Amino acid sequence: MRLILMGCEYSGTTTLFRQISKWVKENLGDEFGFHDHWKLPHVSHPNIPEGSTIEEMWEAWEAGKGTDPTMSGHTDEENEQFLGLSPKIRESFQRYHMEYHIGDSFYGDAHHNNIGFYFDEAVYASLYYGYGASGEYGDRVRYARRIEADIMHKAPDTVLVHVKADADVIRKRMKDNPHKYGLVQDKDVETVLAGFTQQYETSFLRHKFEIDTSKSSVGESICEFVGKLIPHLQSEDRQKLMFYRKD
Repeated sequence: MRLILMGCEYSGTTTLFRQISKWVKENLGDEFGFHDHWKLPHVSHPNIPEGSTIEEMWEAWEAGKGTDPTMSGHTDEENEQFLGLSPKIRESFQRYHMEYHIGDSFYGDAHHNNIGFYFDEAVYASLYYGYGASGEYGDRVRYARRIEADIMHKAPDTVLVHVKADADVIRKRMKDNPHKYGLVQDKDVETVLAGFTQQYETSFLRHKFEIDTSKSSVGESICEFVGKLIPHLQSEDRQKLMFYRKD
């Protein structure tokens, strides 16, 4: 199974992926991680302390202890250095970053999953990073379709999930639980939501569906996800779902 979760910051993509990973392990017996490092300055893998695991890091953070694993790869000083890069250098780095993650070594993996990925770039780059606008060098909307053509060749079974929420819900989550180095600004919420909707609707990926988390609990959202995902599962995963049993 290969998934891409996309959606506005605070829509619930990271929260949902945590539950998806647990569901896959419990029902298919597979380890199921995501690449969740596409928003500047969150561009590195978690730094897992010796003697610990990524799951323990997530559990500690969810319990209000420790550091958000998606932010643990760099020090605060390094994050500030990333934010201080010129738009030209940011563009070059992110382009390399995306090309690396559509390589054959990744798509040879039965489970290659991303949160945001090139969709984040298509929506956020021109708005917040200073590059990638329509018609410019590195036009990120055009680049997104180019990446999708590659994905359709390597992994046409990839499932796109648009996680969305109402603008007032996004703003409440921003206020109640602000992200360190948060990207989306209050005044831009509607613009960002519209950008992700447009990217979802124009995506070349054939397997796709939406989940609205505005009024749903995490448990309700994962149930909706499973119900909508099953028609898109490949035969191997369908068989695992039917016959896998926990010891």
